[in-house]
Amino acid sequence: MNFLRGVMGGQSAGPQHTEAETIQKLCDRVASSTLLDDRRNAVRALKSLSKKYRLEVGIQAMEHLIHVLQTDRSDSEIIGYALDTLYNIISNDEEEEVEENSTRQSEDLGSQFTEIFIKQQENVTLLLSLLEEFDFHVRWPGVKLLTSLLKQLGPQVQQIILVSPMGVSRLMDLLADSREVIRNDGVLLLQALTRSNGAIQKIVAFENAFERLLDIITEEGNSDGGIVVEDCLILLQNLLKNNNSNQNFFKEGSYIQRMKPWFEVGDENSGWSAQKVTNLHLMLQLVRVLVSPNNPPGATSSCQKAMFQCGLLQQLCTILMATGVPADILTETINTVSEVIRGCQVNQDYFASVNAPSNPPRPAIVVLLMSMVNERQPFVLRCAVLYCFQCFLYKNQKGQGEIVSTLLPSTIDATGNSVSAGQLLCGGLFSTDSLSNWCAAVALAHALQENATQKEQLLRVQLATSIGNPPVSLLQQCTNILSQGDKIDRRGSKIQTRVGLLMLLCTWLSNCPIAVTHFLHNSANVPFLTGQIAENLGEEEQLVQGLCALLLGISIYFNDNSLESYMKEKLKQLIEKRIGKENFIEKLGFISKHELYSRASQKPQPNFPSPEYMIFDHEFTKLVKELEGVITKAIYKSSEEDKKEEEVKKTLEQHDSIVTHYKNMIREQDLQLEELKQQISTLKCQNEQLQTAVTQQVSQIQQHKDQYNLLKVQLGKDNQHQGSYSDGAQMNGVQPEEIGRLREEIEELKSNQELLQSQLAEKDSFIENLKSSQPLPGTNEQQSSETASARDSEQIAELKQELATLKSQLNSQSSEITKLQTEKQELLQKTEAFAKSVPVPGESETVIATKTTDVEGRLSALLQETKELKNEIKALSEERTAIKEQLDSSNSTIAILQNEKNKLEVDITESKKEQDDLLVLLADQDQKIFSLKNKLKELGHPVEEEDELESGDQDDEDDEDEDDSKEQGHI
Repeated sequence: MNFLRGVMGGQSAGPQHTEAETIQKLCDRVASSTLLDDRRNAVRALKSLSKKYRLEVGIQAMEHLIHVLQTDRSDSEIIGYALDTLYNIISNDEEEEVEENSTRQSEDLGSQFTEIFIKQQENVTLLLSLLEEFDFHVRWPGVKLLTSLLKQLGPQVQQIILVSPMGVSRLMDLLADSREVIRNDGVLLLQALTRSNGAIQKIVAFENAFERLLDIITEEGNSDGGIVVEDCLILLQNLLKNNNSNQNFFKEGSYIQRMKPWFEVGDENSGWSAQKVTNLHLMLQLVRVLVSPNNPPGATSSCQKAMFQCGLLQQLCTILMATGVPADILTETINTVSEVIRGCQVNQDYFASVNAPSNPPRPAIVVLLMSMVNERQPFVLRCAVLYCFQCFLYKNQKGQGEIVSTLLPSTIDATGNSVSAGQLLCGGLFSTDSLSNWCAAVALAHALQENATQKEQLLRVQLATSIGNPPVSLLQQCTNILSQGDKIDRRGSKIQTRVGLLMLLCTWLSNCPIAVTHFLHNSANVPFLTGQIAENLGEEEQLVQGLCALLLGISIYFNDNSLESYMKEKLKQLIEKRIGKENFIEKLGFISKHELYSRASQKPQPNFPSPEYMIFDHEFTKLVKELEGVITKAIYKSSEEDKKEEEVKKTLEQHDSIVTHYKNMIREQDLQLEELKQQISTLKCQNEQLQTAVTQQVSQIQQHKDQYNLLKVQLGKDNQHQGSYSDGAQMNGVQPEEIGRLREEIEELKSNQELLQSQLAEKDSFIENLKSSQPLPGTNEQQSSETASARDSEQIAELKQELATLKSQLNSQSSEITKLQTEKQELLQKTEAFAKSVPVPGESETVIATKTTDVEGRLSALLQETKELKNEIKALSEERTAIKEQLDSSNSTIAILQNEKNKLEVDITESKKEQDDLLVLLADQDQKIFSLKNKLKELGHPVEEEDELESGDQDDEDDEDEDDSKEQGHI
């Protein structure tokens, strides 16, 4: 307040004094008038003066205006005037007509008045409550005032709104306002509210902000919309940038799919207005926010997959290959595609399959590399293509192999019809443009990054430098160009080419002892490196010296001592003699101390203001950080320590090989288990299918059986009908006496069958009698057992005799059946001969016809008789079989009876033994009783007479004899 009064007091007197008095009178009227109209008119007058006399109105009227907001909420007009007046006081948007010496002070007025307003937090809460009013004259100036407060003192106002109950939710309702002016200013308000405040960003996101903002963008026409689309996109960036929670919510809510229509642009030259370019640029940046390398890897990976699945990546690639796209949009699209595919195998594979719409079609990678090595293309576009190529190869061993394979002799197109990626990289590597050299070297280094296989494969590449000379390896050609230095006239930076080649060689040789051996095999390389490091050159050459020291250190650290002249110890001695260990380490430290090193290590994207700043690659800075310490240790190590370290390395390698072996075994076993599980599942499926097929077949068989039974019943009815018809017909058959004879024989067979059945019944009854007359267990007389065995033997003999008689009768019946069959055959032959007989010549046709009909009738009767005979023969054979079965059952019954008889004999023998044992026990007992009686007599006790005892015993014996006689009578 003192500052404001000082500013006011420093102003010149005169007309200002009268205006100050007027403002004072108006403030008094606002404070003291009882009529609402008077207060409203006074506030309207203050509003008209607030723009020109911002300081005076702010000092005198702010407190009264806040009081009006608190007390006169029922009148929307006076509230609107008060809010407009406060906005004019606080906002710095309007230019004030002030003297030059007071310009800076006037710019500070907004923040000073804002500080006064928010000193009482209730004022901000009051303003938030006023925003709930739907009246346009209250809501709109309230939105503008709160936006201005956030612009002036954002963090303080954000904190007040954050602790205010439902503060953020009230502001979110502005996006749903049907009046576009309030909705659009509400977007600006939320922009200022969400800037650099993660807590408010989360609340706004969970208040359904994404849905509302995307709806607004769609309503406004996506990329063809106006500045409202731009404001919405800026707000979306505020919500998503560096906010992992909101990014995950955006992905989980399927909002990435709604971004695809933004990029549906044509490839014509028209329709690219400045606003559309701005909108599309912001849209591409929003995609990059979701897949930024700075995000957590899991979140980035899930967003990348979602962009591929919904077709967003495909849409971006369409823009990438379209014609007529502005250069800045094309550059940003390349950068966006780069980060969408970076480290995601599925997206990288898709990008490798994209072709440019040319004739013949060329891969998009080849088209982009042609732009990278073309010095006529804009610098930012070439940087974007390099970044795209790096992202395509990042953690993509498959893509690295495809790029390196285009350089191998077996895959090079001999016809020269198409240019491959490898040929473009080699062309850029050896061109006279230093920027092309650097870009091609870095791109080729990324094809070797963390891939020992491709480092070894690249050693096979041979280059034809000139006609008539033998080809040289790519490694040799790189060292040749490096050794030539500044002898070749190049466009661009003096050291850029050498720095690029040295970065390529360091990447190539690291973790690849075979490449180190190839490098050292050229006797000129080590003297060149030591010479470069030992010289005292200017500051520009210090970086080259540091990279040469790094390359020589890699040659020592990854040396497998296969070359006797360049073993580790000899190279260390050479450094100590020619350079000095301390000097070597100092030169090695030039790399990480360079001013551009830290800049390149921050972000993967090569983002440089001009070509001369392109010195370091991001992945190479990681390699330097990794190798600088180990090379320093390797230089100072003694030969004994080296030997120990090599032994430890060998042990670790052996351990790693064992672990790898077991891992492979486990992997194979897992594969086998998976295969077996699949086989089990397939067998289960087949089993289920077969069971269903069996069930179907069983049901079909049952249906066929039912149909067969129906047909059989119907056929039986038809046969009965035909049989009754044939019996009733008049028989005028041939040879009736033979048919009669056959019938008599059948009757005899039937009578024989009845006789056999009666005999079988008698035998069954006899067997039953045998069963009932079996001796009871417990009988122990030998006479009964002998009688039973005699009876059994007689019955068995009789049964055998009857069985022989039955067998003879069966044989006679079978011979009779055979005889009947032969007679039947003779009858059939006679019938056929009679049917073939020729009629007598001279007889009339009528007589022949009558004879023919008679013959046909007799023939049908004979056939019917024959059929009946067959049926009767069949029935007799079945009866014969039944009789045989009954005989077998009777034989089995006899065998069972014999077994039971044997069991009874065994029981009788056992019972006899038990009786003998009992007699022995009784004799012992009598002896004991006699001895006891004697003792009693000696002691003087009275004892019964022996006669009584003997009589008692005799009675007992008589009872026993009676019982035995009764039992024998029952038997």
